[in-house]
Formats: sequence, structure tokens, C-alpha cells
Amino acid sequence: MTDKPLISVSNLSVHFSIGGKLFGPKRFVRAVDNVSIDIAAGTFFGLVGESGSGKTTLGRALLGVYPLAGGHAQFSDNGVEYDLSNMSAAELKDYRKRCQLIFQDPYAALSPRMTVRDIIAEPLEVMKLTSSRKETDERVREVAAKCRLNLEHLRRFPHAFSGGQRQRISIARALVCNPRFLVADECVAALDVSIQADILNLLNSLQKEMGLTFLFISHDLSVVAHTCDHVAVMYLGQIVEIAPTKALFSNTRHPYTKALLSAIPHLDPDAEKTAIKLEGEIPSPINPPPGCKFHTRCSFARDRCKVEPPEWTKIDDEHFVACHFADELSL
Repeated sequence: MTDKPLISVSNLSVHFSIGGKLFGPKRFVRAVDNVSIDIAAGTFFGLVGESGSGKTTLGRALLGVYPLAGGHAQFSDNGVEYDLSNMSAAELKDYRKRCQLIFQDPYAALSPRMTVRDIIAEPLEVMKLTSSRKETDERVREVAAKCRLNLEHLRRFPHAFSGGQRQRISIARALVCNPRFLVADECVAALDVSIQADILNLLNSLQKEMGLTFLFISHDLSVVAHTCDHVAVMYLGQIVEIAPTKALFSNTRHPYTKALLSAIPHLDPDAEKTAIKLEGEIPSPINPPPGCKFHTRCSFARDRCKVEPPEWTKIDDEHFVACHFADELSL
């Protein structure tokens, strides 16, 4: 692992415009708002939060899918650097050879009209990474074997496979162009628990074997605890707490993080239920509340929280939290 992060993000924002002309005044959805994170090479970096918190938008922004409304994001790998806030079409095309996405739904992500071989080979052909069909087939077979797919599987169509097998096909397609950075967007959420474990173990082995770096997006903190090295907690487009996984689970300092952790199901069915119920829904990202964005649902909120956005508080070397009273609360 190098000292310089593979992905360095500073004050990144992604906004989507709505309305205008015949549909009222133009407004903006602040899907990601002033986010700063560093993702070290060769790690699993977890990103958690409720649905609608901006996790997927942040992941796709780091892939160059969405333009940045503000801030800076940089990819650095062994002297190769890309500035995501200012890339030409040629640079973006080259950047996407190094960064890929594993989709959430293994059923919708694969074309039913293509064989598994053609699905996996498509990135090679589109990006012109191989010079002959023989070279393409060799690369496809190599990656398929790493993802526990055999030659017979390559001749079939997606409808012949289970959800777990389809996700392995999706993983093989993402890996075939030999990327350095992958965004795994809820990639086990649609699978049974036993199959989830199989896919997570596969990702772990691939990460170690190929030196991959993952942004692992999930709403399941038990999965994140098993997989990730660091975790960032996202709420309404902003990071509210970031820490190494063990520190986040053992020394939670933000009320929102504590509420998420309390919702993890207990293995003992007779154990006392201690889930923290958050009142209300996430506020609209079109018109977010002033001050701390979580104050409308926080049982610890005070007057200061309603008017003043919190600054980052350093808890430990790699543990930071955005809360005015992080040092005072006993969570």
C-alpha cells in the first residue's frame, strides 16, 4: 500500500437540476454535498447510510459518470493521475479502463440476448484492449476461472444461472479489463445470506490476488463489518463519521451511526431489542435543513445544531466525526 491514496476526494458535490421553464423555477437536488474522503490503494472502503443518502451518486461520480458540481477528486496510481473535475473525453475513456462498477441487481445487469462469453468480453471489445479474438477468449477464460466460472458456463445465456452465479458473471465482466478501482454498489443485497457470504469471500480473495481497491456501498452494517477496512457513514449527501471499521463499531461517536448500528439484527432471538427508532424521514435534498442536517431527527439536538453546521472533530488518528457534541455524548 502506498502513502498516497488511490482516490482522494476534497469537498466534492454533485447536484442535479430540476424544474425550469414550464415546470417552475429551477432548483437543485444536492445529492452529494461537500464530501471529503481518501481511499487507500488495496483496501475495502465501506460507505453506509439509509436509502437516499447519496451513496450510489458518490460512487458513480468517482467513476466519472456524473459531473462534479464542486470540489475535487483525483485518482493516483503509480504515477498515473486523473483529475475527475477536469477530464477530456479521451482521458475519461482511458480512466474507465482502470475503474469499474459491480451492479446491485444481477438479474437486470446482464443482457438476456448475449452469452456469458460475450458479456464478459464486451469491455475488451469496446475499449479495444485486445487485438484478436483468440486473445480476447484467453482473457475471458482467465478471468472466468478466477470468478469460479468454467468453460461450459461461457456458452450459456444468463437465464440459465442463479443469482449468485449471475453476480460472479458481473464481477468477471468488471475485472476483465484489469481495473485498479471497483465500486461495488450493494452487490450482495439481492442475494440470499449464504450466497452473500460466497460472493464476499470471492471479492476478498480477488482483492488480495489482484491488488484491487473497493468502494463497497451497502446498507447492511453486518456485511460491512465482515468485509471493510474503513467505513464512512453518509447522511443526506454528507459524511457524518469516518473511521477504521473496528473503531467505528467499538467507539461510535455520532448519533446517526449509533442508530444504524442498533438496527443490526441480533443472533439471539431472545435478546432484548435495543434498536434506536429515528423519527420522521430523511429531509429533502432539494431543501435541506440549516445547521446540522441530522438535527431534525436527532434526540440530542440543541439550538446550536439548528443554525451552525458542525465541523470535523478528530477522535483518533483516522477517526473523525461531524457533530458539535461528539466529546460530550455518551453513546
